[in-house]
Amino acid sequence: MLKKRRSLIDPGDFTVDELYSLLKLADNILKQPEKYSHACDGKLMASLFYEPSTRTKFSFDAAMNRLGGRVLGFADPSTTSAAKGETLADSAKIVSQYVDLIVLRHPKEGTALHFSRHADCPVINAGDGGHQHPTQTLTDLLTIKSYKNRLTDLKIGLCGDLKFGRTIHSLVTCMSRFENISFVFISPDELKMPSYVTDILDEKGIPYTETDDLESSMADLDVLYMSRVQRERFVSEEEYERLKDVYILTNEKLKYAKDDMIILHPLPRVNEISPEVDKDPRAVYFHQARYGMFIRMALIMTLLGFNEEVSPYA
Repeated sequence: MLKKRRSLIDPGDFTVDELYSLLKLADNILKQPEKYSHACDGKLMASLFYEPSTRTKFSFDAAMNRLGGRVLGFADPSTTSAAKGETLADSAKIVSQYVDLIVLRHPKEGTALHFSRHADCPVINAGDGGHQHPTQTLTDLLTIKSYKNRLTDLKIGLCGDLKFGRTIHSLVTCMSRFENISFVFISPDELKMPSYVTDILDEKGIPYTETDDLESSMADLDVLYMSRVQRERFVSEEEYERLKDVYILTNEKLKYAKDDMIILHPLPRVNEISPEVDKDPRAVYFHQARYGMFIRMALIMTLLGFNEEVSPYA
């Protein structure tokens, strides 16, 4: 029996050098996509989404198709054997008999790791509850690297739902591995960054501040990462309604920001970024979504064993 290739469950599964190599490969694909159009010929990817998704699912499916591979799967678990009571462990074992790679999204924290332990092929975590979203983090890294030309010496502000934002948790823990990074956490007290994330920063001696004031925080930021308040994570509808519009980024507020700051958002947005901001050259969130496809192409190729000599620092 062939040894199972590695999975991606957490951004920490890759070393910093491996991250740089992955970003370089994604950049190569972006510049010459035709060169990689048959890299995954004959390969099959299962796309298993137990939770609604547009960007992540489409991005993965487009990535595999653009590499010459094929995709099967579901976006409605009620149509699968899960509705009959099949365990996730059994689902992992069964699906991995048919495909070369599994992409999994699930609303429950820790499911991706559990699934990967029972699958006989690589598993990519496409989001597990409020925990981690590693491929969004890879997307964020590629976007920052492309616009700022570095992943070091950055002051990053994160605004909105810091409590439930899995994209934010993943990005902060990953960026904490790079040199001279500092953070500004902007949120109401009810949605502040959880201690399991700040504990990591404290242990590493990485500076961060916590505030509820967006305007006064923007002047020194290199990156502003906006996020929506996630209705699906709230038990109380009343609490959601009270907090959903607490921060709205407008052109007026951007007067406080540096000219070369960039604005990221994992999308979808609701009200937290006014549409008027879309025309600002600092607003790169739609380009960010496009970069997601290229970094996922690079990840798929890497996990399936595609070999290309890539210097991470080139």
